[in-house]
Parts: sequence; C-alpha cells; structure tokens
Amino acid sequence: MRRRNTKRDTERAVQRHAKRDTERHTKRGLARDTERHAKRDMKRTPHMRYISRMRRTTRMKIVFLLHNAYAVGGTVRTTLNLAAALADRHEVEVVSMARHRDDPQFAVDPRVRLVPLVDLRAGSADLADPARSQPSADFPTAEKRYKQYSRLTDLRVRAYLERCTADVVIGTRPGINVYLARFGPRRALRIAQEHLSHDAHRKKLRAVLARHYRALDAVVTMTEADAAVYRARMSLPGVRVTSVPNIVPAPATPPSDGTAKVIAAAGRLAPGKRFDLLIEAFAAVAAKEHDWELRIYGGGAERERLRNLIDELGLAGRARLMGARTPIEAEFAKASLVVSASDAESFGMTLVEAMRCGVPVISTDCPLGPAEIVTDGVDGRLVPVGDARALAEAMIELIQDFAWRRAMSLAALESARRYDPEPIVARYELLFGELLATRHQRSWLRLRVDAVGWARRRWRGVRRRLRTSTGARPAGPRGRIPAGPARPRARRRPPGLT
Repeated sequence: MRRRNTKRDTERAVQRHAKRDTERHTKRGLARDTERHAKRDMKRTPHMRYISRMRRTTRMKIVFLLHNAYAVGGTVRTTLNLAAALADRHEVEVVSMARHRDDPQFAVDPRVRLVPLVDLRAGSADLADPARSQPSADFPTAEKRYKQYSRLTDLRVRAYLERCTADVVIGTRPGINVYLARFGPRRALRIAQEHLSHDAHRKKLRAVLARHYRALDAVVTMTEADAAVYRARMSLPGVRVTSVPNIVPAPATPPSDGTAKVIAAAGRLAPGKRFDLLIEAFAAVAAKEHDWELRIYGGGAERERLRNLIDELGLAGRARLMGARTPIEAEFAKASLVVSASDAESFGMTLVEAMRCGVPVISTDCPLGPAEIVTDGVDGRLVPVGDARALAEAMIELIQDFAWRRAMSLAALESARRYDPEPIVARYELLFGELLATRHQRSWLRLRVDAVGWARRRWRGVRRRLRTSTGARPAGPRGRIPAGPARPRARRRPPGLT
C-alpha cells in the first residue's frame, strides 16, 4: 500500500515545500534571499571569486609562445585571433621562436606586442652565432620541427622565461610546451595548447609529453573528443585537461547566396586530407550535374599527383587546383558547397570558415572535430570516412535540393556564432579563474601522487634486490609475506598400496 502511495506523497511534499518557500520569500523579501544564496554559492565555489575579481579589476599579462609568428599557418592565425580578442581586457604579448622576414604574413593587432627571439633574416648577427650551428639540447628530438631549433633557441627561450613577468603563459606546440614545462615561471599559470590531436603525435613524443605535461597547470585541446583521449591516455595529476575551440571571426565579405554552381575545398595538399577521394567522388557528381565545378585551394606535395588524377578521370576544366588563398573566406563566399574528405582532423578550421560564409558543409565523420562542428542534416552533412560514394550522394542531394541547401546555409551562419571572440574569451577567463582558485589543491594532489609513485618504485627495488640476494620472498609493506603460488597437492594413494 505504501508503494502505491509513494508518488502521491512525494507530490504533496513538493507542493507543501513550494508553498512554504513562497510564503518565506513573501515575508522576508526575495532580494534578501537572493543575496544570501549568492553568498552561499560564492563560498561553495571559490573559483568564482577569482573570476569576478578578474573581470572587475585585474588586467592580466598573457604571453603566447609561437613557433614562427611571421609564417603562414593555422596555428599562427588562430593564435593571433585569440591574442587580439584578449587584448580588449588584458596585456598580451606574442613571442616568436624565430623570425625569417620583416613583417608577419597575418595582420597583428597593434595592441599585441610581438617579440622575436632568433633572427634568421639575411645579414642577421644571429646567423653567425656559434650556438646557432649546435643542435638543440632542450627541444624534444621526436618533435617534427626539431631540426629548426638550435642551442641558440634554447638559450634565448630560457633567458626570456626566466625574466618573464606574465600572469599566464600559453605554449602552442608540443616542443614549445616542453620548454614551458621546464623553464616557465612558477608564479605564472602555464598552459599547453594542443593544435594537433593526441594520436597525431609520434609514440616517442607522446612519452616525452606525458612526462613534462605533469608540471603544467592545464592542457587545452581544440575538441572535447581529443581532451577525453588525453585524459584517458596520459596520467596528469593536478593538470586540468579541457577543450576550448579556436576563434573564427566573422569575415568581411558578404555571405554566399547559394546560387553559384561551385563546390570548394581547402587545405594542405597532403595524403591525410584525401583530396584524391574528393576528386573521385566529384567524378560521379560531374556525370549527373554538368554545370558544376570543383575548386581546391591549397598547396603541398600532392599537387602533381592530384593533377594527374584529374586528367585520368577526364575532369580537366571541371576540377581545378587553385593554389593557396589568404584569406580563404573570400573564395568560400563564391561557392555553394564546401567539402572535406579528411581521414582525421584536430579541429576542422575550414568547416567553420565555410559556415561563417553561410555555406553548407559536407564532411567525413572523422576523428576528432567535424562531429562537434557540424550537426548532420541541419547545417551540413556527415558521411563515413573513406566512402567516395556516400560523399558523392551527399553532394548530389544538396545540389538538387536548393531549398534544403538554403535552409542549411542560414543554419550554418547561426551555428558559427559559437566561434565568436566573446564566448571563447569568456571560456579562457573562466579557465584562468579556476586554475588560480585550485592551484594549491592541484599542487598537493600532484605531490601526493608523486609520493605514492616514489614509494611503489622503492618497494619494487627492494623486492628485486632481496630476490636477487636471498631468493626468498620479502615481506610486504605492512610486514606480511605476500602470498606466493600455491604448492601442488600430493596425490593420495589408493588404500592397500605402499
């Protein structure tokens, strides 16, 4: 009987408490209760005090460490975007490990200070420095850019970090993050940005990163899926592993009207981007839709092979390799579809840039970024990895259904607002506040885990030495002898046998 009345009793209790709360609010005043609850919540979540204090009074100094701020690349562009957005409220400095030209390729916000460490321009005194000809001793050898670093870079980075007065220092590639972990100022928050996915790094490099990242305050990936991989595969006690996507500001060009019979794609012409798969899929599209063309933007080692494939499939004049374009948004705005056929993506920058231009996107559902950017059937399409037929069918569906394509275009514009500067800056400021509030707790956690690990290693060493010297099983940590393998039981003899 009580079971049948449980739901009714619960509903009555809820109504009774709701009535009492209403009367209490009426008697004491809603404003007083709101203030009391706000104070209680502030006490329970101390990081909120740091965040509110930062937003009211604190102007922080934030430093970004870049490989080469004067070059062209996705990491350079996204770092400069974030630096400009943070400069609205903070003092921002971008430190470039190298400088090979007079002016940066991308525009640098005038409020952002640019500091090069090693000058590689012709006639520079750094080229004659003896340390320039010596290999780096601090940059990880398994890092792809290792040969571009020298002992001179090591010395300059270490000297800069020793005198650095920043509140936050953010590294932007694995080797630079190792510099930061080893030599970064202890008073500053030290944060590693990962612009490549965990699995994109070599196994040897991952082992180095797992050792050095333990000294950092946070590791920030571009996608939540990649953050989950880092949490699962790297033991980082006291290190906050989270994801914050890149800023992709709204382009200056007007959005696409969706009438141009153009399919666009962009990226480095490398095997992993699978432009060969895209060209094969477009061959099926071209057989049905004779007025549409494919434009591929970018440069790279695969250019000649892709050109030969276009000729073999009879797509000359219909599929074109356009070369690199900066900014790419102006070209995306001339298209009605943007397609990505990659086997893997750490973020999917071109997808967001296309959506910013009001262009629906079609992407392979590859690890790790597209599924967090594209909502299938709403602002784009997701198809299986490596499936040229599914890619072609998705393109044909959107080509033939203008109304659906137009609806996706409007949805893409709305969805891309997630990558505005304001929400991304807010997420970083929230992260800074949480890291400041939990700094001591995270330090104790790291010390406790390290102490336990040290004790276990010492105990294993003691057991190994005892086994070697006496051949006996040593006692356990609390004086007990660990149970060994069970001895085989003696076989019972049948009665009457001796």
